[in-house]
Amino acid sequence: MGSNRLDSSGRFQRNNTAGRRAWLRWLPAVAAPVAIASGALIGSLPAGASNPLPARTPAQVLELAASHQVQSFSGTVEQSAELGLPELPAAGKPSGPASPGSVGSVASVVELLTGTHTARVYVDGKDNARVQVMDQLAERDAVRHGSDVWFYSSKDNTAEHLALPARSQDPGQTKDPALSKEGQGAAGMHTPGELAQQFLSKVDPSTAVSVGPDVSVAGRAAYNLLLEPRTDATLVGKVAIAVDGASGMPLSVQVTARGADKPAFAAGFTSLSLDAPDQSVFTFSPPPGSSVKELPVPDRSGKHADAHDPSAMHADAKENVTVAGAGWETVVGTAPGSAAAAGSLLQDPLLSQAAVAVPGGRLLSTALLNILITDDGRIFAGMVPPERLQAAAAVAR
Repeated sequence: MGSNRLDSSGRFQRNNTAGRRAWLRWLPAVAAPVAIASGALIGSLPAGASNPLPARTPAQVLELAASHQVQSFSGTVEQSAELGLPELPAAGKPSGPASPGSVGSVASVVELLTGTHTARVYVDGKDNARVQVMDQLAERDAVRHGSDVWFYSSKDNTAEHLALPARSQDPGQTKDPALSKEGQGAAGMHTPGELAQQFLSKVDPSTAVSVGPDVSVAGRAAYNLLLEPRTDATLVGKVAIAVDGASGMPLSVQVTARGADKPAFAAGFTSLSLDAPDQSVFTFSPPPGSSVKELPVPDRSGKHADAHDPSAMHADAKENVTVAGAGWETVVGTAPGSAAAAGSLLQDPLLSQAAVAVPGGRLLSTALLNILITDDGRIFAGMVPPERLQAAAAVAR
């Protein structure tokens, strides 16, 4: 939102609200399309709230969400997506730490764009988090306790361990720390708060903002914040974010495609406690007989790097990622030499069949997200029409 504020009609006027500006810009633009793709969602709308909340303007609800101080919670998040892709079997194996500009383990990301998924989420402060994704007859875990991060899959009884460098202990990076550090997205699911932040980072004069009737999520009364892009250059028609009326914590996110009448992509709590979880849930030891792999510290481009040279890591990330457009029209692409990621995406026979031939490559198309795999092995993704991806790929050569 920068230096803008909303008037009573949901349009923007000038304002200097530094705190809100900083909160809405926490997510780098290069992360938005791929990171949003990795959350799948609950299909049904939240129930209406039985006890009406005090009336608030759109700007006041945005401020409420921006200023929430919830640092400890636990609950169940249900996710599903109906985007027109064939349903894929659960990957069942931890993908290791994700990096915002990387499209490594893309097949794992796309898996979460299909079907229904359930996770238990535990967070206590900036250094303790656990996400348990419940697959069919299996479980995936991502656990952070201090500087230790573990990824575990019960399907094949494998574990991976990552020791975070001191620079990752910076407390000022995000309100929802469950998947926000070097282990971001490793279990394949994001909290509603993380998804909400990604969409709220797009709020600017190109977005109409309003407040709908109150809703109830996980038994809590919430404001129904509605975001509608004012551009036809995006596949998104509307985003509904349930903002807890008491704490300001985002409780659910629903995304409706342009021209559709029901959400295609949503995520929400079905149960939630704002009490601090029992500390035992953050203690992880590999089960007997499991294979354990020690992971090197990755940089933001997905390469192995010197953990004591952040400037070099950020430079590498910029060299390996291209970004075209802004806000709802953002397109993220990989640099040449990304054939391994493209191969990962197309190695599943169902996905390979779903990707159709287009000039310059193959296109995986959904109601909300398009992914272009070019003939030279690059990948471009965005919540935009296919021609936008093709244009970005042509310019980035």
